[in-house]
Amino acid sequence: MAIIQLLIDEIHYLHTQIAWLMTFITKYIPLKQFDPDDSQSPDYQKFKTDILPKFQYHQNSWTWEGLIDYYRQRYGMIIKPVKRHKGKPCDIPEDCVCPECGAPHEYLYRNNGKKGQLQCKVCSTLFSPDKNRFSKQYTLRCPYCGRALERKKCRKDFDVYKCINPKCSYYLNNLSKLNEDEKLDEQKRADYKLHYIYREFTTDFFALDLDSLPKNASSFRFDKFSMKVVTLCLTYHINYQISLRRTKDILWDIHGIRISHQQIANYCKTAAMLVKPFVDHYDYKPSGDLAADETYIKVRGKKGYVWLIMDAIKRSILGYRCSDNRGVGACILTMRQALSHFRGKLPDGFTFIADGYSAYPLAAMQFEQRLGEAFRFNITQVIGLTNDDEVSEEFRPYKQLIERLNRTFKASYRNTCGYDSFDNASLDLALWVAYYNFLRPHHHFGRKVLNPVPALECVQRMPDKWQQLMLLGQRQIVKLQSEVSA
Repeated sequence: MAIIQLLIDEIHYLHTQIAWLMTFITKYIPLKQFDPDDSQSPDYQKFKTDILPKFQYHQNSWTWEGLIDYYRQRYGMIIKPVKRHKGKPCDIPEDCVCPECGAPHEYLYRNNGKKGQLQCKVCSTLFSPDKNRFSKQYTLRCPYCGRALERKKCRKDFDVYKCINPKCSYYLNNLSKLNEDEKLDEQKRADYKLHYIYREFTTDFFALDLDSLPKNASSFRFDKFSMKVVTLCLTYHINYQISLRRTKDILWDIHGIRISHQQIANYCKTAAMLVKPFVDHYDYKPSGDLAADETYIKVRGKKGYVWLIMDAIKRSILGYRCSDNRGVGACILTMRQALSHFRGKLPDGFTFIADGYSAYPLAAMQFEQRLGEAFRFNITQVIGLTNDDEVSEEFRPYKQLIERLNRTFKASYRNTCGYDSFDNASLDLALWVAYYNFLRPHHHFGRKVLNPVPALECVQRMPDKWQQLMLLGQRQIVKLQSEVSA
């Protein structure tokens, strides 16, 4: 018994020492020393998205009549129009007014002779008629030092603004992470993202219509083939991943139907336009965990991109899009399509898993800026191929799910040998998503479909299911048209 009591006393003593050491560490040793080296490395700074800037709005409630009355009542000062020199007419155009208070040309005079600068006698504002600095409604300022941002680059969809203040705390903090050689070498400093950068979008991606479809699709008003032939084309081409020309050969060899591969492509295009509204507006009842990734395709020999966002729990594809570039615009449109299924507000504990590409955090910032706190969320980025940090180790399975989905799509895409246009690629992707979400049996769901629809469960054969799916799409189109007309 004495030995047991001695051991218990020793355990209590060690526990007290450990508690004292933990208190000492948390109080006197900075916690940033325990951060992973990659999180503090300047090499990863270029992949980070900076916070929103400060917006300084320019609003002037004074008019020139109000200012004249104010000076007269407050100071007893009467402001009269500018008295011109005798024999010299006014060379200021009659339509020229003060951009600050709106005073007419009678109260304006040239401040620096013929060089072009004018001054208002009412509000003492200096301005140039050719370059109006008062036309902008707001000024972008750095959130760290408050200095006005300067526009450095003009891209296709956004302008890049940069804080060039050499004493900005954000710049000095990033500069301190470089070694002495990199600090002295200006070329090496340019390789890292040291200054605060903000991208102001010139294209409103939240005003674009997600339901718009191409108009060059053929009709189902045919004389030679029936709907059975159309659904057979969809079954062979989409379900069994057979190319258009092989589908043409199978229809002739097995069913005795002679049809061209171009006619099959036209039928698939029209079927995609009918099915897409049902797929996009179906109530998937998504969970709070989404995974996103992009992959490559070929369109007329040039590289294109396919964006996919899936429900990591229920495995349904919620957002999909084809684009000719890897810019943030296509990312925003895909995320709009996926987040529209949450009916106006994100659930508690919402998680969005993606790779280290900077377009996803930038798109998330735009959602917060345009839609408010209801769509405020952070991007959980799984970087690299190995679990070097706790975030990658926890969310690696979700990233593997979306990578597996990319390989599943590539298996169906590989037989096409590329697409003829991005419209055809988008429609073919819509058919594949419809098949994946509603018709494809999944092994991890016991060979059942992801989203059971009663109208499809009562049908046995796959061609009949495609026909029923197109009927559901037509009903969805009629519903959308009635909502617009109402």
